[in-house]
Amino acid sequence: MALALAWSLPGALWRPVAPPPFPLQALFPAGLAVLALAVAAPLAAWLGGPGLAARRPLALLEAPPDLLWAGLLLALWPAAWGPPGSGAWILAFLAAALPGEVRWLSHALPGERPFPEAWGAQAVRRVRWLALRRLWGRWLAARLPVWLTATLVLERVLGVPGLGADWLARVSGRDRVGLAAWVAALAILWLLARPLEREMS
Repeated sequence: MALALAWSLPGALWRPVAPPPFPLQALFPAGLAVLALAVAAPLAAWLGGPGLAARRPLALLEAPPDLLWAGLLLALWPAAWGPPGSGAWILAFLAAALPGEVRWLSHALPGERPFPEAWGAQAVRRVRWLALRRLWGRWLAARLPVWLTATLVLERVLGVPGLGADWLARVSGRDRVGLAAWVAALAILWLLARPLEREMS
């Protein structure tokens, strides 16, 4: 259905423009950022447990929008380093996305009182690990399209060509072929991120 909607995008441009070239140079930074987030968020949730979801400092870090993180990074960026590039984009992306993902994963963890807390710290860590291992594939599959396409603000503020800007350019340019390829790629990533194990009844 998504492919059909992308292909049948309504409307026509008054002045047609050529589809932009795909930003291949953005694939490695985006992959690196997603990998860092996919490892750091579950690790923080494993260390903090379900109680981390109610911590006020985490909520305060989650509240600022992407624009504020990008502006703060630009303000603190040393001029001697030149213009910020993909490395700065990765830092701003992690600062904006990591607190919310940690809170989401921590909130999804099962309660620990009275059990397994009564069995000791080793049992608590084991239960957290099993829950996160079960949850990791579904969490990654649900959030991956959002991470890859909702970074337009950071890309525009920092002047870095990225996947979010490419998506918006193809929407504004009515690039049906490009949008269909985007939808197909996200669908493939969704399938690859989902666990292959059979659900237990």
